[in-house]
Amino acid sequence: MNRPEIHAGAGHRLGSANPYREGPTDLRLIGPALGAWGGAAAALNWPLDQASWWSGLCLALAGILVAPDVRQLLRGRDRNERDRDGKGLDEQGRGERGRGERGRDERDRGRGDGRRYRGAAAGVLACAAVGILAGGLHAAEVRRGPLPGLAAGFRQADVELVVRADPRAIRSAGWGGASFAVDAEVEKVLGPGGRTQRVHTPVLVIAPASWQGLLPSTRVRVSGRLAPGEGDVAAVLKAPNGPPRVTGPPTSLQRMAGELRAGLRKASEGLAPDVRALLPGLVVGDTSRVTPELRAAFRATDLSHIMAVSGSNLAIMLALLIGTPGRAMLAERGGLAPRLGISLRATALIGGALTLAFVVVCRPEPSVLRAAACGLVTLLAIGTGRRRSLIPALAAAVLLLVLYTPELARSYGFLLSVLATGALLTIAPGWSAVLRRRGVPNGMAEVLAAAAAAQAVCAPVVAVFAARVSLVAVPCNLLAEPAVALATVLGFATLAAAPIAMPLAHVLAWCAGWPTGWIASVARTGGALPGAQTQWPGGWGGGLLLALATGLVVLVGRRLLRYPWAAASLALLLLLAVVRPAPLTRIVTGWPPRDWSYAMCDVGQGDATVLAAGAGTAVVIDTGPEPQPVDRCLHELGVTRVPLLLLTHFHADHVGGLGGVLRGRSVGVIETTGFAEPPDQAAFVRRTAAAAGVAVVPARYGERRVLGGLSWEVLWPPPEPGPAPDGSNDASVTLLVRTGSGLTLLLPGDLEPASQRALLRQNPGLAAVDVLKVAHHGSAHQDPALLGVVRPRLALISVGRGNRYGHPAPRTVAVLRAAGAAVLRTDTEGAVAVTGVGDGLRAVPRGRGP
Repeated sequence: MNRPEIHAGAGHRLGSANPYREGPTDLRLIGPALGAWGGAAAALNWPLDQASWWSGLCLALAGILVAPDVRQLLRGRDRNERDRDGKGLDEQGRGERGRGERGRDERDRGRGDGRRYRGAAAGVLACAAVGILAGGLHAAEVRRGPLPGLAAGFRQADVELVVRADPRAIRSAGWGGASFAVDAEVEKVLGPGGRTQRVHTPVLVIAPASWQGLLPSTRVRVSGRLAPGEGDVAAVLKAPNGPPRVTGPPTSLQRMAGELRAGLRKASEGLAPDVRALLPGLVVGDTSRVTPELRAAFRATDLSHIMAVSGSNLAIMLALLIGTPGRAMLAERGGLAPRLGISLRATALIGGALTLAFVVVCRPEPSVLRAAACGLVTLLAIGTGRRRSLIPALAAAVLLLVLYTPELARSYGFLLSVLATGALLTIAPGWSAVLRRRGVPNGMAEVLAAAAAAQAVCAPVVAVFAARVSLVAVPCNLLAEPAVALATVLGFATLAAAPIAMPLAHVLAWCAGWPTGWIASVARTGGALPGAQTQWPGGWGGGLLLALATGLVVLVGRRLLRYPWAAASLALLLLLAVVRPAPLTRIVTGWPPRDWSYAMCDVGQGDATVLAAGAGTAVVIDTGPEPQPVDRCLHELGVTRVPLLLLTHFHADHVGGLGGVLRGRSVGVIETTGFAEPPDQAAFVRRTAAAAGVAVVPARYGERRVLGGLSWEVLWPPPEPGPAPDGSNDASVTLLVRTGSGLTLLLPGDLEPASQRALLRQNPGLAAVDVLKVAHHGSAHQDPALLGVVRPRLALISVGRGNRYGHPAPRTVAVLRAAGAAVLRTDTEGAVAVTGVGDGLRAVPRGRGP
C-alpha cells in the first residue's frame, strides 16, 4: 500500500506533519473554555465586589500552582548565567557540573507530567477568573442606572432605546390583542426639566403590532410602565398602543439586511403556506410567518433547529467554498476555492466576509455566533496554511464568545448549539464506525450516528426547560436532514437574486420549495403521531435523570446490535409506543373506558370536549389552543368521524387546535357563534375550514338536533333582537345535552356571570344536570344562582398547569364541592372520561402520564 511519507523538516509552509495523517486531538483549549463559561455563568447574578473577590481567588490559586515552575525557571536562568561566567573552570569542574546537570535533567523529566497538570489547572483557573470578572462587569452594567429601581416600583419612565433584535410575536390577537417582544437597550433616561441620564441597560419591550416592522439599530422613544426583569434583562417595559416614536433610523447595514430579508419573503409569496412560512426561517431565521401549529410540530419532533437559522446554515455555505467538515484536519482545501484558483489568503478573506454577512442578515443568535466564531477560526487556519481542527476551533469560539458576551453563558440556545457541535465532532465518528462494522452502509452510518449523537447530548438539556422527550426526533431528523442542504443553498440563491432579478428569485424559491415542503411534511407527520413526545421531569434533576437513562440506553444498545432479533423486538415496541393504536392503548392504560359518553381532553389552558355518538363517531366541542393535544386525545378515544364540530366562541384557546381535529378525520360541518370576535381568529377558522372543504354555519338559539343516541339544544346566545353580548366570552354557544342512556350535561363555554344570569332568565325550565363543564376554566367569575339551579354531580374543569390566571379559583372549587359535586380538573387529573349513569355515574381520569 502506497503511503505518503511524513515530510518532517522539509521546510514546507504547510508544516512538518503529514496532511493526510490524523494526529491526536488537541484538547488543551477545552478546559480554559469550560472555566471561562462556568465563571461567567456563575457571576451573572453576583455583585461586582463578590465577582472581583472570586476572580482574585482564582488568580491566586493559579499563581500558587505555577509558582514552583516559575522558581525552577528562574533557577535555570541563574545556572546558565553561572555557566557563562565560569568558562575558565578546569576540566574536572566542568565534568562535575555536567554530572549534576544530568541528574537534574532526569529529575525534571520525572516531574514533567506534574508540571503539565499544574499548568493545565492554572490555565483553567485563570480563564475562570477572567470569565467571573466579565460576568460581574456585565451584571453591574445591567443593574447600573435608575431603571432597575424604577422597575422594582412598577414606575412610569420616558426612555430612548435602541432595538437590538427583530420583534417576535408572543401573543395572537385571539388572546385580546397581538403583542410582540422586542429586545432593546436603553441609552437615555429622560427626566423632568429636560434632564437626561445616559445608560446602557438591556430591557424587554412588550409592544403592540405596530412595532412589528422595526429593524435592529432603530432608535425609539417610549413612555411606558416598567416591571422587574429576569436574567440579563434589567426591566420589562410596556409600550403604549399606537405607532412607535422613531427618533433614529436603522443603520445602512441593517437596512440592507432588512431589504434582503423582505426580498426573500416576497419571492416566496406564491408558495404553499408551510413553505412560505418555513423557507425564510430556514435561510435567515425569519419566523414571522410560522404558525403556532407548524411551530408545535417542529417542537414535537425536535426539528426546531432547522426551522430557525442555525450554525448548520453557515457550515453549508462555507462547505461550498472550502470543502466539507470531513476535511477539517487537512491543510488542503476542498470546495470551489481551489477549483477557481483562489489563494489561501483570498479564501480566508472571502469566507470571513461571507461569515460576517451571514451574522448581519441572519441576526446574532447564539447558534449563529457560535458557528461564526468556529468558521472564523477555521478560516484563520486556512489563511496561514496550517492544519485545521474543529475541536480546538469550537473551544476557542466558546472562550471568546463567553468573554465578549457573558450573557451567552446562560443561554440554552448557545448550550444546545455547542453540545450538538461537540457531539458531531467527538461521539458521532465512533458510533459511525460501530455501525459500519455491523454492515450499515457508510453514508447511512454517518447520518444515523450524527442524528443519534446530537439527540443524546441535547435531549437532557431540552428536558430541563421543556419537561418532555421526543421519541421521533432521530427518525425525523434523518428524514429531514438530506433536504436541508439543498433548501439552504437554493434559499440563499433566492436571497441574493431577489434584489437583482425578482423573476429569477421566484423560480429559485419555487425550486427551494420542494425540499422545504418535504421538511415541513416530516415535521407535521412526526408531530401528529400520538406518542411523538412524552412528558419527563423538568429542571436539572430531570435533565440529569435523562442523561443517565441515555447512557444506559447507549450501553445496552451497543450490546443489542449483536442480537438482531432482540433489537428488532425493541424497535417494534418503540414503534407501538409512538403510534399508540387506540385498542392497544386502552388495554395498556385502561383509558378511555369502553362505555364512555363524554370526555374532556387535556389541552392545557383551553377547552376541548367530546360527546360519543357511536363507534368511531363523536361531536367535538372546541379544539384547545394547539393541534397536537386535541389530535392525540381524539386518537386515544378512537374518533375518526366528526359529524359536528362546535366552536363555542373565537378565542384562540378554543379554536387554535382546529387543524388537529381536521387532521385525518371526516368532519361534516363546523358550527360557531354568530359573534365574530376577535376577527383574526374568526378569519383563521373560516380559512382553515375552507382549505379542508368543511362548511361553517352559525348555531341558532333554540336549535335542537339528534345524532345517534345524542340530543342537544342550543340555550345561548339569544336570538336577535335581544341582549347583545358584551364580548366573545358572553357570546359562547351553550348546549344542554342528553345522551341515549339518560345522562344530562350543561356545556356553557366561557360565559361570564351576567350572561349566566341571563341564561337562567332565558331558559326558566333549566333543571339539575349530571355533568357541568365549568365555565371559563373555573375562574372566580361564576353566578351562584346558576350553580344552585343545575346542582351537578360531576363538575369538570379544563385548565392548564401553572397558568398565569390563577384558574381554577379556589372559591369556585369550594362552592362546587359544598354543593355536593365531585370536582375534577385536567391540570391535576389529565383528560377525564365520563361513564355510566345514575348510581353508576363516574369520572375516569387518564392521569398525568405521557
